[in-house]
This record gives sequence, structure tokens and C-alpha cells, in this order.
Amino acid sequence: MLHSPTEPAPTADTLAHSGTKPAHWLATATAVAAVIAAAGLVQPAAGAPAAAPPANGPQAAAPAVTAVAPDASAVTYPLDCKGAPQAVTATAQGDLDGDGRPETVAAVRCDAGSGTPPHALYVLIRDPAGDAHPRIVATLLDTDRRQTATDLTVSDGAVTATLLGYSSPEVPRYSPDVKKLAKWRWSGGKFRQELTDPTAKSV
Repeated sequence: MLHSPTEPAPTADTLAHSGTKPAHWLATATAVAAVIAAAGLVQPAAGAPAAAPPANGPQAAAPAVTAVAPDASAVTYPLDCKGAPQAVTATAQGDLDGDGRPETVAAVRCDAGSGTPPHALYVLIRDPAGDAHPRIVATLLDTDRRQTATDLTVSDGAVTATLLGYSSPEVPRYSPDVKKLAKWRWSGGKFRQELTDPTAKSV
């Protein structure tokens, strides 16, 4: 470096104090290497796999299809209504046999227009091997029992209903005087009625 004539030239001692020592260069190099290494931690490595797509992205798995219970209105029931239409008055759905597909229990009677026609209770399934139309696989209650079914439910694999009946033929059909709780459960390849009331209750 050039200096003006009026300015004294630097001495060896001055250069010794102002010059950069090897230890200083070593510390600087170490600090730079540390910065580069830290930057490598926050940058994705070359060839690293891309981040997984969001759950709702185009590669998300399709949701499972929920089985549909049989439609009780799509069935012709084996009731002799003497020309009167059939009426489904209540339904309940649930998996009764543990196969993962829901069944439908239907309370059906003749729509006579007067009085209180007795109910029948039917269990319906959708046959996966056929055309998926509902079909009857069991009759839990027949109209010959001359009972009215209310409070129909399916819970914990069992069918329950309140059955209203008559203590004698003299009791008017519009005024049942006997009530009991009935329960059916699939067991041993068929539906079995469980005893829920030791005696029927008068109402």
C-alpha cells in the first residue's frame, strides 16, 4: 500500500499489533462452519421424500361405505287383509346377528280404518348375494296373537317391544287391558324370545 511522504511508514512492531493472527482466522472459520451446519439442519436433504399430502388431498383414503338397513316400505308382507292395504306403523334398525350389516324390524298390520288390528313383527335383510331387495327372514310376532306392538327398538343386538293385548274376548278391541315387555335375540341360528315379565300387567 502506498503512503504519503509526510506520514511515517509503519514499523514492524506496528504491523505485528495490527495484523491478523492465525488464531483469529481459525476462530472465524470455525464460526462460519457452524453457521453452514446449522443451515443444513433446517433445509431438506437432497433426495429426501416430499411431505405427505394433507388428509383431504387427492391421495386421501376413501371413506368406508356404511351399510344401509332394508327399506320396510319395499316389502309385501304375508298378511291377509281382506282387500285392505297393509300399513307399516313402526320400524327399528340394528345389527342383530353380528355380521356387520343392519337388519330392519317392521311392525305391520292391516289398515282397516277402524278398530285396532293386531300387529305382526318381521325381520328384514338385504341379501348381498342377490339384487339387494329386502326380504323377510323371520316373524317375531304373528297376528294370531291379537296383540298391538308399541315402543319398538333395537339395542345391543336385541329387539324389544311393548305388547298390548286383551284378557278375554269380551274386552273391546280398541281398549287393550294387558301390557307386557317382550324381547327377542338371535341365538343358535334363530330368534328366541326372552322372558322379560314373569306375569302380564293389567292396564
